[in-house]
Amino acid sequence: MVKIGLTWGLSGQRIVNAYTNAYRFSENSNLLGAEMIYQARTGQVAYGYAIGMLCAEWHIPFIPGDLNNAGTFPFPVRYESVAGVSGADVLRGNGDSFAQIMVAAAQKLEAEGVRAITGNCGFMATFQEEVASQVNIPVFLTSLVQIPMLLNMYGTQHSIAILTANSASMTPELLAGAGITDTSRLTIQGMETYSHFNDVILKELGTLDEDKMRAEAVQAAQDVIKRDPAIRAFMLECSDLPPYSKAIEQATGLPVFDWANFITYVYNATVPHDYQGIC
Repeated sequence: MVKIGLTWGLSGQRIVNAYTNAYRFSENSNLLGAEMIYQARTGQVAYGYAIGMLCAEWHIPFIPGDLNNAGTFPFPVRYESVAGVSGADVLRGNGDSFAQIMVAAAQKLEAEGVRAITGNCGFMATFQEEVASQVNIPVFLTSLVQIPMLLNMYGTQHSIAILTANSASMTPELLAGAGITDTSRLTIQGMETYSHFNDVILKELGTLDEDKMRAEAVQAAQDVIKRDPAIRAFMLECSDLPPYSKAIEQATGLPVFDWANFITYVYNATVPHDYQGIC
């Protein structure tokens, strides 16, 4: 078990446990003036990361808004490059053999004190259950774990559109890994059929034109609405699509749920903030 909280030393000292990043205490505590003592973790060179991200290997320029751009988030993220895990293989549904490597990397992040673990490819749903079962903190390796919640937010006459990097790999087995058992209200639109997206993400040619990517993301959203007028929201599976969420919303008028905002949601759950104002 990972211990959370703190232990008390002599003279009322608060000793922060080695598996936590910080200690938050009640304003009603009668020991607010006690000294805080922090313990080092052997070999660790940086602290203060609440979110850890398991990163498959890619050859893609990660622009602001992309999960792998540190400027996307207003808080630090502990990026862990998982050696040997090919993003291209995961994206194409060929990543089953990476499960134990992913587990070991997640356990490393947990030992470093992160409070939740995410990934950088929605197709890491393949590893979701395995990794979550081997650590004691929240795991959301895929954006797809949002889908059951979104389906419950809309009436049964409505559907959710998923914009995905590779529709061919969006199998029932993969969706089940994210806890999705009913796909009848999901309409999947693959981005692999759009030329620049295919060049950047699937072929990994190494050059990204932001305007072209934005235009293709918006076009994909408009195309899927034509296929299914019952769509009431978008969920962006791909970690490279959040930079274009606003453009999609502006073009369609529909809510857009992306992975970057979901990470911020989990961060706020693990590091709650105070509310201040007047009443």
